[in-house]
Amino acid sequence: MKLSIVIPVYNERQNIEPLAKELFAVLDPKDEVIFIDDGSTDGSYEALKEIARKRPNVVVAGFRRNYGKSAALMEGFSRAKGSIVITMDADLQDDPKEIPKFVAKLNEGFDLVSGWKFSRQDPFTRRFPSRVFNWLTRALTHIPLHDANCGFKAYTKEAAKAVKIQGELHRYIPSLLAWQGFTMAEIKINHRRRLHGTSKFGTNRLVRGFLDLLTVKFLTTYGRRPLHFFGPIGLVMFVVGGAISAILAYDRLVLGQAIGGRPLLLLGVLLLVLGVQFFSLGFIGELISRATEEKRELK
Repeated sequence: MKLSIVIPVYNERQNIEPLAKELFAVLDPKDEVIFIDDGSTDGSYEALKEIARKRPNVVVAGFRRNYGKSAALMEGFSRAKGSIVITMDADLQDDPKEIPKFVAKLNEGFDLVSGWKFSRQDPFTRRFPSRVFNWLTRALTHIPLHDANCGFKAYTKEAAKAVKIQGELHRYIPSLLAWQGFTMAEIKINHRRRLHGTSKFGTNRLVRGFLDLLTVKFLTTYGRRPLHFFGPIGLVMFVVGGAISAILAYDRLVLGQAIGGRPLLLLGVLLLVLGVQFFSLGFIGELISRATEEKRELK
């Protein structure tokens, strides 16, 4: 098995058969195509089963409800048997004719090749938020990809099996793999206009995407040393709280002033308590990190 094509599907009934025809025209008969239906309600799963009945090396799995793209990709990766794994969307906007370009670039020695929708055929309401998020991703994770959120990607088998995502972290797979030491490249790809169905993009994904970006930033920067994040915050709070408490103690014990009704007393105590709590969070994080420390793999 040379290639494994993993395709998450959610309510793309009209696009399934045209996509399958284009894929079979490009792929070798030994390659496999894995469709993961993510709880579709428009008959997509039935259409996929019909294709699998007629074609060898077509694998179809379906969730009982919608779990999201990350779950679908993880299921596809777990089933993939090829030495190269390609992921793409089922909306016909990704051109299967680009697959040989991904394979050629991957064979140059990279672990991941990400597509760049250089001339994106989407409305401005999708292009602009995507550009903002790609800019933020590059700024926070230092991964030099123009279109990290592009679903059209190629992985070596080792890289695909190393992906561990949940929620909506599929947008940041390159960042997570780079954190693990995998190498990557980017190629410009042909992007096509959607002809059938509706986009799954919504404004609520903007907030979730930003929160996921913060999660990825924390994981990739402090995931193995959480005390380095919580420790400085706790130290500053504890020092400031201690200084306030020392001043108030001087006023009470030396100058004889009443301090019980002063708001500064509450602030000092609060900062001392928060400082200790942040230190505790850091130490607990360190203990969890040591207990779940992954096995280091050699090249």
